[in-house]
Amino acid sequence: MSDELRRMLIPFRTKAVEEGYPWEDIPPLPAEEVDRWIGHVRPCAVLTQGGDGPVAGRFGGPLLLPAEAPDPEHPYLASVDFAALPKDATDLPLPPDGRLLLFTSLLETDGDGNCGQAIYVPAGTPVEERDRISWSGHAVDEDEEDQRIVDSYPQGELGVRTEPDLPYHPLPEFAHAHELVDVWCDASDRRGHLQIGGYADQEDSDPNPLEFVAQCAVRQAKRGRWGGGEPVSGAVEDWVLLAHWNPDIAGREGADVQWGIQRADLAARRFDRTFSTVYWNP
Repeated sequence: MSDELRRMLIPFRTKAVEEGYPWEDIPPLPAEEVDRWIGHVRPCAVLTQGGDGPVAGRFGGPLLLPAEAPDPEHPYLASVDFAALPKDATDLPLPPDGRLLLFTSLLETDGDGNCGQAIYVPAGTPVEERDRISWSGHAVDEDEEDQRIVDSYPQGELGVRTEPDLPYHPLPEFAHAHELVDVWCDASDRRGHLQIGGYADQEDSDPNPLEFVAQCAVRQAKRGRWGGGEPVSGAVEDWVLLAHWNPDIAGREGADVQWGIQRADLAARRFDRTFSTVYWNP
Protein backbone atom coordinates (compact mmCIF):
# COMPACT_ATOMS: atom_id res chain seq x y z
CA MET A 1 0.00 0.00 0.00
CA SER A 2 1.39 3.41 -0.93
CA ASP A 3 1.76 6.11 1.70
CA GLU A 4 -0.87 8.18 -0.14
CA LEU A 5 -3.47 5.40 -0.05
CA ARG A 6 -2.68 4.81 3.62
CA ARG A 7 -3.23 8.51 4.33
CA MET A 8 -6.55 8.48 2.48
CA LEU A 9 -7.77 5.59 4.64
CA ILE A 10 -7.16 7.42 7.93
CA PRO A 11 -10.76 8.79 8.09
CA PHE A 12 -12.17 5.28 7.57
CA ARG A 13 -9.90 3.76 10.21
CA THR A 14 -10.69 6.52 12.70
CA LYS A 15 -14.42 6.13 12.10
CA ALA A 16 -14.30 2.33 12.38
CA VAL A 17 -12.15 2.22 15.54
CA GLU A 18 -13.44 5.26 17.40
CA GLU A 19 -17.02 5.78 16.24
CA GLY A 20 -18.41 2.74 14.49
CA TYR A 21 -21.60 3.52 12.60
CA PRO A 22 -24.30 4.68 15.07
CA TRP A 23 -26.87 4.98 12.26
CA GLU A 24 -26.79 1.18 11.96
CA ASP A 25 -26.14 0.59 15.69
CA ILE A 26 -22.58 -0.52 14.96
CA PRO A 27 -20.23 0.16 17.89
CA PRO A 28 -16.49 0.88 17.50
CA LEU A 29 -14.70 -2.10 15.95
CA PRO A 30 -11.48 -3.84 17.10
CA ALA A 31 -8.44 -1.99 15.76
CA GLU A 32 -6.62 -5.21 14.88
CA GLU A 33 -9.50 -6.38 12.71
CA VAL A 34 -9.86 -2.97 11.06
CA ASP A 35 -6.16 -2.97 10.20
CA ARG A 36 -6.43 -6.46 8.68
CA TRP A 37 -9.39 -5.25 6.61
CA ILE A 38 -7.34 -2.30 5.41
CA GLY A 39 -4.73 -4.83 4.30
CA HIS A 40 -7.13 -5.80 1.48
CA VAL A 41 -6.96 -2.30 -0.04
CA ARG A 42 -6.77 -1.98 -3.81
CA PRO A 43 -6.23 1.22 -5.80
CA CYS A 44 -8.92 2.29 -8.24
CA ALA A 45 -9.47 5.13 -10.68
CA VAL A 46 -12.62 7.08 -9.80
CA LEU A 47 -13.97 9.22 -12.63
CA THR A 48 -16.55 11.90 -11.91
CA GLN A 49 -18.08 14.90 -13.59
CA GLY A 50 -16.94 18.20 -12.14
CA GLY A 51 -14.01 16.66 -10.29
CA ASP A 52 -10.72 18.51 -9.89
CA GLY A 53 -8.53 15.73 -11.33
CA PRO A 54 -7.16 15.57 -14.87
CA VAL A 55 -9.63 14.73 -17.63
CA ALA A 56 -9.34 11.04 -18.43
CA GLY A 57 -12.56 10.32 -20.30
CA ARG A 58 -16.13 11.38 -20.75
CA PHE A 59 -19.68 10.25 -20.48
CA GLY A 60 -21.26 10.24 -23.92
CA GLY A 61 -19.78 12.31 -26.71
CA PRO A 62 -19.05 11.04 -30.22
CA LEU A 63 -19.03 7.27 -30.63
CA LEU A 64 -15.75 6.61 -32.46
CA LEU A 65 -15.16 3.03 -33.63
CA PRO A 66 -12.93 1.30 -36.15
CA ALA A 67 -14.67 0.95 -39.51
CA GLU A 68 -14.65 -2.86 -39.30
CA ALA A 69 -16.20 -2.95 -35.81
CA PRO A 70 -19.86 -4.05 -35.78
CA ASP A 71 -22.49 -1.85 -34.23
CA PRO A 72 -22.55 -2.22 -30.43
CA GLU A 73 -25.23 -4.39 -28.88
CA HIS A 74 -25.94 -1.95 -26.03
CA PRO A 75 -26.22 1.83 -25.54
CA TYR A 76 -22.99 3.82 -25.40
CA LEU A 77 -22.07 5.10 -21.95
CA ALA A 78 -18.50 6.38 -21.73
CA SER A 79 -14.92 6.35 -22.96
CA VAL A 80 -11.79 6.16 -20.81
CA ASP A 81 -8.35 7.28 -21.98
CA PHE A 82 -5.87 4.81 -20.52
CA ALA A 83 -2.92 7.15 -21.16
CA ALA A 84 -4.59 9.84 -19.00
CA LEU A 85 -5.06 7.61 -15.96
CA PRO A 86 -2.59 8.37 -13.15
CA LYS A 87 0.30 5.98 -12.79
CA ASP A 88 -0.64 3.02 -10.57
CA ALA A 89 -4.27 4.19 -10.49
CA THR A 90 -5.26 0.52 -10.50
CA ASP A 91 -3.49 -2.80 -9.96
CA LEU A 92 -4.88 -4.14 -13.25
CA PRO A 93 -2.61 -4.92 -16.23
CA LEU A 94 -4.24 -2.24 -18.40
CA PRO A 95 -2.78 -1.11 -21.72
CA PRO A 96 -0.63 2.03 -21.39
CA ASP A 97 -2.71 3.93 -23.95
CA GLY A 98 -5.73 3.63 -26.19
CA ARG A 99 -9.36 4.07 -25.24
CA LEU A 100 -11.83 1.83 -23.49
CA LEU A 101 -15.42 2.29 -24.62
CA LEU A 102 -18.10 1.08 -22.22
CA PHE A 103 -21.66 0.15 -23.15
CA THR A 104 -24.55 -0.88 -20.93
CA SER A 105 -28.30 -1.28 -20.94
CA LEU A 106 -30.15 -0.24 -17.80
CA LEU A 107 -33.23 -1.68 -19.47
CA GLU A 108 -32.11 -5.25 -18.79
CA THR A 109 -32.37 -5.68 -15.04
CA ASP A 110 -33.73 -9.22 -14.84
CA GLY A 111 -32.22 -12.58 -15.72
CA ASP A 112 -28.60 -13.48 -16.28
CA GLY A 113 -27.89 -12.17 -19.77
CA ASN A 114 -24.94 -9.99 -20.67
CA CYS A 115 -26.08 -6.40 -20.09
CA GLY A 116 -23.15 -4.56 -21.65
CA GLN A 117 -19.82 -4.72 -23.37
CA ALA A 118 -16.37 -3.12 -23.54
CA ILE A 119 -14.47 -2.23 -26.69
CA TYR A 120 -10.78 -1.39 -26.65
CA VAL A 121 -9.52 0.93 -29.38
CA PRO A 122 -5.70 0.93 -29.47
CA ALA A 123 -3.95 4.27 -29.87
CA GLY A 124 -3.54 5.28 -33.50
CA THR A 125 -6.38 3.10 -34.77
CA PRO A 126 -8.37 4.83 -37.56
CA VAL A 127 -11.94 5.40 -36.39
CA GLU A 128 -15.19 6.71 -37.75
CA GLU A 129 -18.12 8.29 -35.97
CA ARG A 130 -21.18 6.12 -35.51
CA ASP A 131 -24.72 6.99 -34.63
CA ARG A 132 -24.83 6.78 -30.81
CA ILE A 133 -28.24 5.07 -30.94
CA SER A 134 -27.25 2.50 -33.57
CA TRP A 135 -27.00 -0.31 -31.05
CA SER A 136 -28.45 -3.59 -32.17
CA GLY A 137 -29.68 -5.25 -28.99
CA HIS A 138 -32.97 -3.46 -28.51
CA ALA A 139 -35.47 -1.36 -30.45
CA VAL A 140 -35.49 1.46 -27.93
CA ASP A 141 -37.85 3.69 -29.93
CA GLU A 142 -40.64 1.19 -29.38
CA ASP A 143 -40.93 2.12 -25.71
CA GLU A 144 -41.08 5.72 -24.47
CA GLU A 145 -39.83 4.84 -20.97
CA ASP A 146 -36.87 2.92 -22.39
CA GLN A 147 -36.08 5.89 -24.62
CA ARG A 148 -36.21 8.26 -21.63
CA ILE A 149 -33.78 6.13 -19.63
CA VAL A 150 -31.24 5.92 -22.46
CA ASP A 151 -31.61 9.66 -23.15
CA SER A 152 -30.85 10.24 -19.44
CA TYR A 153 -27.36 8.71 -19.65
CA PRO A 154 -24.95 11.40 -18.43
CA GLN A 155 -22.89 13.58 -20.75
CA GLY A 156 -19.65 15.43 -20.10
CA GLU A 157 -15.96 15.20 -19.31
CA LEU A 158 -14.72 12.99 -16.48
CA GLY A 159 -11.97 14.01 -14.10
CA VAL A 160 -10.00 11.19 -12.48
CA ARG A 161 -8.48 10.64 -9.08
CA THR A 162 -6.84 7.61 -7.53
CA GLU A 163 -8.58 6.32 -4.43
CA PRO A 164 -8.24 3.32 -2.14
CA ASP A 165 -10.94 0.69 -2.39
CA LEU A 166 -11.95 -1.94 0.14
CA PRO A 167 -14.36 -4.89 -0.18
CA TYR A 168 -18.09 -4.23 -0.31
CA HIS A 169 -18.78 -7.89 0.47
CA PRO A 170 -18.06 -9.88 3.65
CA LEU A 171 -14.82 -11.85 3.87
CA PRO A 172 -15.06 -15.12 5.83
CA GLU A 173 -11.98 -14.54 8.02
CA PHE A 174 -13.48 -11.43 9.63
CA ALA A 175 -15.82 -11.68 12.63
CA HIS A 176 -17.17 -8.17 11.97
CA ALA A 177 -17.17 -8.36 8.17
CA HIS A 178 -20.69 -7.01 7.70
CA GLU A 179 -20.02 -4.12 10.06
CA LEU A 180 -16.76 -3.28 8.29
CA VAL A 181 -18.59 -3.21 4.94
CA ASP A 182 -21.23 -0.85 6.35
CA VAL A 183 -18.65 1.53 7.79
CA TRP A 184 -16.63 1.49 4.56
CA CYS A 185 -19.71 2.21 2.43
CA ASP A 186 -20.55 5.17 4.64
CA ALA A 187 -16.98 6.47 4.64
CA SER A 188 -16.37 6.12 0.89
CA ASP A 189 -19.73 7.69 -0.11
CA ARG A 190 -19.35 7.41 -3.90
CA ARG A 191 -22.34 8.18 -6.06
CA GLY A 192 -22.84 8.66 -9.79
CA HIS A 193 -19.23 7.74 -10.50
CA LEU A 194 -17.49 5.54 -13.01
CA GLN A 195 -14.74 3.38 -11.53
CA ILE A 196 -11.91 1.43 -13.11
CA GLY A 197 -10.50 -1.41 -11.00
CA GLY A 198 -11.06 -1.94 -7.30
CA TYR A 199 -13.95 -3.99 -5.90
CA ALA A 200 -17.40 -4.67 -7.32
CA ASP A 201 -20.14 -2.84 -5.43
CA GLN A 202 -23.91 -3.00 -5.38
CA GLU A 203 -26.72 -2.59 -2.86
CA ASP A 204 -26.73 -6.31 -2.07
CA SER A 205 -23.05 -7.32 -2.10
CA ASP A 206 -23.28 -10.62 -0.25
CA PRO A 207 -21.71 -12.56 -1.85
CA ASN A 208 -19.13 -10.78 -3.98
CA PRO A 209 -20.95 -9.38 -7.05
CA LEU A 210 -18.16 -10.79 -9.22
CA GLU A 211 -19.42 -14.26 -8.29
CA PHE A 212 -22.70 -13.43 -10.01
CA VAL A 213 -20.82 -12.08 -13.04
CA ALA A 214 -18.82 -15.31 -13.32
CA GLN A 215 -21.87 -17.55 -12.83
CA CYS A 216 -23.90 -15.66 -15.44
CA ALA A 217 -21.02 -15.81 -17.91
CA VAL A 218 -20.74 -19.59 -17.48
CA ARG A 219 -24.49 -20.10 -17.95
CA GLN A 220 -24.56 -17.90 -21.05
CA ALA A 221 -21.51 -19.68 -22.47
CA LYS A 222 -23.14 -23.08 -21.99
CA ARG A 223 -26.17 -21.82 -23.91
CA GLY A 224 -23.93 -20.61 -26.72
CA ARG A 225 -24.93 -16.99 -26.15
CA TRP A 226 -21.56 -15.63 -25.01
CA GLY A 227 -17.88 -16.49 -25.00
CA GLY A 228 -17.41 -17.62 -28.59
CA GLY A 229 -16.99 -21.24 -27.58
CA GLU A 230 -13.85 -20.48 -25.57
CA PRO A 231 -13.40 -21.66 -21.95
CA VAL A 232 -15.14 -19.61 -19.26
CA SER A 233 -14.28 -20.00 -15.58
CA GLY A 234 -16.92 -19.95 -12.88
CA ALA A 235 -14.29 -19.36 -10.17
CA VAL A 236 -14.49 -15.80 -8.85
CA GLU A 237 -10.73 -15.70 -8.26
CA ASP A 238 -10.27 -15.94 -12.04
CA TRP A 239 -12.16 -12.68 -12.55
CA VAL A 240 -11.46 -9.01 -11.81
CA LEU A 241 -13.59 -5.91 -11.87
CA LEU A 242 -12.81 -3.92 -14.99
CA ALA A 243 -15.33 -1.16 -14.37
CA HIS A 244 -18.29 -0.18 -12.20
CA TRP A 245 -20.91 2.50 -12.74
CA ASN A 246 -23.32 3.84 -10.16
CA PRO A 247 -26.02 5.59 -12.23
CA ASP A 248 -27.84 8.67 -10.99
CA ILE A 249 -30.84 8.37 -13.26
CA ALA A 250 -34.50 8.86 -12.36
CA GLY A 251 -36.23 5.52 -12.50
CA ARG A 252 -33.01 3.59 -11.96
CA GLU A 253 -31.92 4.93 -8.58
CA GLY A 254 -29.85 2.41 -6.69
CA ALA A 255 -28.78 0.52 -9.81
CA ASP A 256 -25.20 -0.73 -10.16
CA VAL A 257 -23.43 -1.91 -13.30
CA GLN A 258 -20.40 -4.21 -13.19
CA TRP A 259 -18.08 -5.06 -16.07
CA GLY A 260 -16.07 -8.15 -15.13
CA ILE A 261 -13.32 -9.82 -17.12
CA GLN A 262 -11.29 -12.97 -16.63
CA ARG A 263 -7.71 -12.27 -15.58
CA ALA A 264 -6.31 -14.20 -18.54
CA ASP A 265 -8.49 -12.27 -20.98
CA LEU A 266 -7.42 -8.93 -19.51
CA ALA A 267 -3.76 -9.90 -19.76
CA ALA A 268 -4.36 -10.80 -23.42
CA ARG A 269 -6.34 -7.57 -23.96
CA ARG A 270 -9.43 -9.58 -24.90
CA PHE A 271 -11.83 -6.85 -23.87
CA ASP A 272 -14.41 -8.43 -26.16
CA ARG A 273 -14.76 -11.08 -23.44
CA THR A 274 -15.97 -8.62 -20.83
CA PHE A 275 -19.24 -9.66 -19.20
CA SER A 276 -21.57 -7.10 -17.64
CA THR A 277 -24.41 -7.33 -15.12
CA VAL A 278 -26.92 -4.77 -13.85
CA TYR A 279 -28.31 -4.94 -10.32
CA TRP A 280 -31.37 -2.87 -9.50
CA ASN A 281 -33.62 -3.11 -6.50
CA PRO A 282 -36.61 -0.84 -7.19
